[in-house]
Order: sequence, then C-alpha cells, then structure tokens
Amino acid sequence: MDTADRLIESTRELLWERGYVGTSPKAIQQRAGAGQGSMYHHFAGKPALALAAIERTAAEMTARAEAQFGGPGTAKQRLLAYLHRERDVLRGCPIGGLTQDPDIMADPRLRAPVTGTLAWLRGRIADLVAEGVASGEFAPALDPIRTATTIVAVMQGGYVLARAADDPSLFDDAIAGLLPLLGEL
Repeated sequence: MDTADRLIESTRELLWERGYVGTSPKAIQQRAGAGQGSMYHHFAGKPALALAAIERTAAEMTARAEAQFGGPGTAKQRLLAYLHRERDVLRGCPIGGLTQDPDIMADPRLRAPVTGTLAWLRGRIADLVAEGVASGEFAPALDPIRTATTIVAVMQGGYVLARAADDPSLFDDAIAGLLPLLGEL
C-alpha cells in the first residue's frame, strides 16, 4: 500500500471511529505512518483527504451490496442475503454514521457521496422489490420505493439501537421485524 492509500485508509478508520472534527491531520499521519509533507503532497488538506476516504468507503459499500443484489437467486433471496449478511454492527454503518456528523453534512462536497450512496441503496433495493413484486415473490401491494426506504431506515436504526445498548442482537431484532413485510415469518 502506498502512502496515499495509507492516508486514505487511516482517514476512513478515523472518520468511522471519531467523526470529522475528531480526525485531526496529526492523527491521520500517525496512523498512516506518514509525515505532514507526504500528506500535503498527496492531498490539498484535510477536506480533500476526507472526501477521498468517504468516496472509497462509499465505493466499497456499494460494491459489497451490489455483489449480493446482482448475485444468483430470486429477488427475494438476494434481498434476504443482503439483510442477513455478516456486519460489524457495533461499529455502525460507515456511511450512515456520517449523516450524524454535522461537519460532513454542512459541506456539500463531503455530504454528496454519503447522500448519493444512501440514495443508490434505496434505489437498488427498490429495484429488487419491484422485481419481486413482478415475479409474485412479494405482495402486489408493496410499493417498491417506500419499502426500500423502510428497509434502509430500519437497518440504520438497528445500527443505532445496537450501538447504544452495546448489543448486536438489537440489529438482528430490527431485521427480524422487517421480514413479515417481505412475506417471511
């Protein structure tokens, strides 16, 4: 991994752990094992490095989800595989958690990959729900867009509840609560 990659990876981890304000250039450099000169050689400053880190996190999250959404099986099987996949629940969602960071949400450039990823996720889930409705896997009354919004909201809320209680089973309970909506008991 080259210096730029180490800086981006360190920033990703720190943003997830500490948020934007708590992620100082010094902390980034220390975690990356890079000097100040190296950081500013590769990035114009903390906002540019944070943007690269958020974009990489968004791309990774999108690719991981798309591997399940576009994989084998019926629409319902693919959606359920996504809902039940292994997650580090107590760390929270690396993108959803950024919505709670006022500095990221106040900066249109930093906010764009966050909101874009969540919009993509809702859209992709809506596509699966629409496919499942068309094939008879899901009830015809399910509105794909509203159902996708509900799924994303429940997942994000599940992360919050699990983190607040330090209990990953609360995320599992949130997902289990969604299953009847999808015709699963």
